[in-house]
Amino acid sequence: MRKQVNVIGAGVAGLASAIRLQHAGYQVDVYEKESMPGGKMHRIEQDGYQFDLGPTIVMMPELYRKIFKLCGRDPDDYIPMEKLDPMYRVHFQDGTPSMAISSDLTDLMATIESISEEDAEGFLAYLQEIYKRFTVAKNYFIQRPFRRSRDFFNPFMLKQAMKLKTLDNADHFLSRYIQDERLKQMISFQTLYIGVSPYNGPSLYSMIPMIEFLYGVWFIKGGMHTMATAMERLFRELGGEIHYNAQVEEISIENGRADGIYVDGRKESADFVMCNADFPFAMKHLVQDSKAKGKYTDKKIDRMKYSCSCFLLYLGMDRKYDEVDQVHHFVFNDDLDKNLHDIFEGNKLESASFYVYIGSKADASMAPEGKDGLYILMPVSDLSTAKYAWDEETIQDYRRYILESLKTIKGFENVDEEIVTETYMTPKDFESKFNAYNGAAFGLQPTLSQSNHLRPQSKATHCENLYFTGSSTHPGAGVPIVLLSARIAVQELLYDDQGLMFDYGS
Repeated sequence: MRKQVNVIGAGVAGLASAIRLQHAGYQVDVYEKESMPGGKMHRIEQDGYQFDLGPTIVMMPELYRKIFKLCGRDPDDYIPMEKLDPMYRVHFQDGTPSMAISSDLTDLMATIESISEEDAEGFLAYLQEIYKRFTVAKNYFIQRPFRRSRDFFNPFMLKQAMKLKTLDNADHFLSRYIQDERLKQMISFQTLYIGVSPYNGPSLYSMIPMIEFLYGVWFIKGGMHTMATAMERLFRELGGEIHYNAQVEEISIENGRADGIYVDGRKESADFVMCNADFPFAMKHLVQDSKAKGKYTDKKIDRMKYSCSCFLLYLGMDRKYDEVDQVHHFVFNDDLDKNLHDIFEGNKLESASFYVYIGSKADASMAPEGKDGLYILMPVSDLSTAKYAWDEETIQDYRRYILESLKTIKGFENVDEEIVTETYMTPKDFESKFNAYNGAAFGLQPTLSQSNHLRPQSKATHCENLYFTGSSTHPGAGVPIVLLSARIAVQELLYDDQGLMFDYGS
């Protein structure tokens, strides 16, 4: 008889975990409080426009494809992809002409040389150095668990950790190689993909733009939500069950062992529980047995550092933006230092950098015929940090700032007059809709004291048969990384249940 696993949450990591476990021979049921799969990889549909709710940029596509290959499927039948080149366009509010950024090294170097030959030399040195660290991180840290302290504190691992040089922050590291502020902005801003500032995030995270430069950026037909629906489809094909509009209220723990969950007032028994709810939320609200919390008491959860959040506008426009040539755009304000300081100090933003995504340029089906939809993301403070209220005044101030800034960019001059439908997401929405603690869109910050062995791990420390996955657990945030989180969590369960040793390649 198959053993039963209950998975809490149909986010990316929850679905990936469920697929792996169903494929491994377990009977898996997923319980999701929303009405569709994906978690923050949801979709907003409004007046014929389709918007990805959260993630939009596909990096490291092989990690997306791996879950389908594992089950003997052709990924192209589920998540058809195309490589975008150029990857994106960057715009500067100081009047500097915008630049298309390619992952073709010849084109990329020509762009950087047009800024500064000295910085072009430094850029190559940066790539060489960060690639070395990326290789170490990939081989020894982000694909393995740290179940016991000795898994990290042993001579071999400490030697590898020294190679990561994590005591330096990303901004200081980049400044050793690159002097031009525009180029530094273009690279350092991307640490916000995982919710941390380049001024206090370990220098290792400057590997994120390196991955783009060396391996490129991809687009999934239909947008990122296609990945979520494709995983749902695969899971059902394997025999798994998903229960939507099912609010998990508590993880049932008896005699130090998880034996099921309480859903809408009833108990659903299981041999194992895999929790994809945001780890801080889960520890504070779903794990009610005080012994099972271990060190993650309510006070500790409140003291931990949380990533930034996001304010998102979803705008349905009354025309195609044919003169705008890329799917992805980054718009940088004049003072990125102040922008980042204000985000992480909780100040209301007076000026800001932001990101624009036009998915309908790559797939016209995401908007009505002859129209485009604009997704606009501005990083903002999480709710525990913000010194201002998320009221209508704040929303309108940020909306006004974004639209006025966009109007200075060629092709968007009349953007405020071309909106036919719109909606938005605030940190409060991330908190209420996805149980993101403090509305932090990327979970726990990946600071040095909250990374690797110091980050919450997949296996619960003080409760048997309970496992965690998702952006607040090791190895961290970002779609490719939470897919690794799912793999780690499942292999931890397989080790406990079947004694199967950890396989880094599966």
